[in-house]
Amino acid sequence: MTISDPVAGAERAHPRAFEPTVLVITIVLSVVGAIIGLHLITTLGISANTSVIGALIAMIIGRINVAALRKMRSVHRQNLVQSAVSGSTFAAANSLLAPIAVPFAFGRADLVWPVFAGVAIGLFADSFVLYRLFNSRLLPAQAAWPPGIAAADTIIAGDKGGRRAAVLAGGAVLGFIGAFFKLPVSAAGVAFIGNVWALGMFGIGLMFSQYSPTWFHINIGSLYIPHGVMIGAGLVALGQAAYLMFRKKDRKDERTTSIDPSEVPQVDEKALRKGVLQGYVLFVLGAAVVALAGGLISELSVPALILWILAAALAAIIHEIIVGLAAMHSGWFPAFAVTLIFLVLGLILGVPPVALALFVGYTSATGPAFADMGYDFKAGWLLRKEHRPYDAFERAGRFQQYLASLVGFAVATIAVAVSWQAFFGDGLLPPVAKVYAATIQAGLSDPNVLMTLLLWAIPGALIQFLGGANRQMGVLLATGLLIATPQACWLVFGALVVRIIYRWRRGDKADEDLNLVGAGLIAGDALYSTSRIFESK
Repeated sequence: MTISDPVAGAERAHPRAFEPTVLVITIVLSVVGAIIGLHLITTLGISANTSVIGALIAMIIGRINVAALRKMRSVHRQNLVQSAVSGSTFAAANSLLAPIAVPFAFGRADLVWPVFAGVAIGLFADSFVLYRLFNSRLLPAQAAWPPGIAAADTIIAGDKGGRRAAVLAGGAVLGFIGAFFKLPVSAAGVAFIGNVWALGMFGIGLMFSQYSPTWFHINIGSLYIPHGVMIGAGLVALGQAAYLMFRKKDRKDERTTSIDPSEVPQVDEKALRKGVLQGYVLFVLGAAVVALAGGLISELSVPALILWILAAALAAIIHEIIVGLAAMHSGWFPAFAVTLIFLVLGLILGVPPVALALFVGYTSATGPAFADMGYDFKAGWLLRKEHRPYDAFERAGRFQQYLASLVGFAVATIAVAVSWQAFFGDGLLPPVAKVYAATIQAGLSDPNVLMTLLLWAIPGALIQFLGGANRQMGVLLATGLLIATPQACWLVFGALVVRIIYRWRRGDKADEDLNLVGAGLIAGDALYSTSRIFESK
């Protein structure tokens, strides 16, 4: 794969996130991103991938004939801005507003601020864990991360122009038109880019999700079949992740590390373990804030309260890893579905309603920012991978991206803090929060749910185990089963067929064209989703 800036080495030191010009543009566009995210999640129930929009605006700013703005012609500065804008959008919508809407929808508006304090800590812990784990054997930079490829290709096409820009623009037009006609074109986009095996299972899951009522006269969602599959696949995925963290490096690994420095994981197993442990400690802190500020000391005994805090932190880190693995391979992250699994398990275990509402609100905050930052780091890695010397420049660039993302998160936190009352007061709540609250209030009417979950966990675990950690086939199958997106399966299958045939005819030369088309489709879909902010409420 050769989507990288050939003149990246022209900059000896990586541009900094806190350069005055970059910082001002970052803050302004992060405010815009947060507004877009809050509007879309409350009116349409969706989130837009604004990284592409941020990159496009940064490119335009760099072409303005003012000396102070010419620095923005740097692809690395554009990468910093798009990272912050994307982070602000997902943080405001998915990591902050949606979680605090759960207690509000549950009828406990007094618990919004306690949950807000906890999920704000959870958001920054989420990003910290991804920063520490990215480019490890668990979350390698070489993995698909499809929206990251889309963002990098957009930046490079704007910088280089020519045929690359034309192909990307053509894909973007098709993506916008397809999205206008309500087709999930981003599904086809990721199928051009992601892991073939993983996306094949993803397509199968989407197909059964759509057609099971017609073919088998059952609703697999109401029977909790997809949830069981995800539990089994998720448990095996966590076991595979633990193996990667605790295994010893062998000689074969050492022999392969001298080929291309950009292909070598920069985070070893020791650093991987340390990052996960530090993340867990931060999640414990956030859970403790939610529990104590939310008054659970009056709802639970002291041992039960301690168990709640430790379990909420564990669920938060499990949630982000499963969501991150799915996003890494497919470009889709099933945050809502995985949170719903924890909710169902809480109902089965008899967790009190208020404690469960706080638990669900807290754990649902992790994952979206984790996955989105993974996309941004992938884009930055692609832009930096040809730089020599590589290692120091890549580490410096990733750190600056992290700082830029923190700026976006800070903007999102302030935006939600000052606006949530206005949104909720007008009845504008994210639909997922209403689902969580209604499920908690209704409870489980089927006493056999636990048996169903355990039964369907078996095939999920087997498929995940047989596919291995590099393909995540079980997790992706469950992701498809949990997503109710009409016609998405056919776009995935169609794109995979085109990809296989085109690559068979053109060999390795096909990869660049396929990546550009896929990136264009994702960009077009994102542009259309963002444009929907102008729709009437």
